[in-house]
Amino acid sequence: MFEPTSRYFNVETVSRIQPDGRIVAYKRRRFLPRGETLALLAELSVGQGERLDVLTARALGDPEQYWRVCDANNAMYPPDLVAQPGQRLRVPVPGV
Repeated sequence: MFEPTSRYFNVETVSRIQPDGRIVAYKRRRFLPRGETLALLAELSVGQGERLDVLTARALGDPEQYWRVCDANNAMYPPDLVAQPGQRLRVPVPGV
């Protein structure tokens, strides 16, 4: 259902039988980890006009892993992480 690098890959898939008999598969809710509990790979400073996907690609080699940086910084809204130049961001060890 999801690629191995997706934040939803390890979330349990369940199914429900609809009243008309159709089976609908879905993922259970994903709870965000506490960022401070994630192993730290690096800490980066946000530059003027920096984008989270570019920063993540530079740090982790894959721009689609931005969600890992969000998790490590307890961010629910990714643009908040790069809104303030000079802000320090935690980059977690991927796959831990």
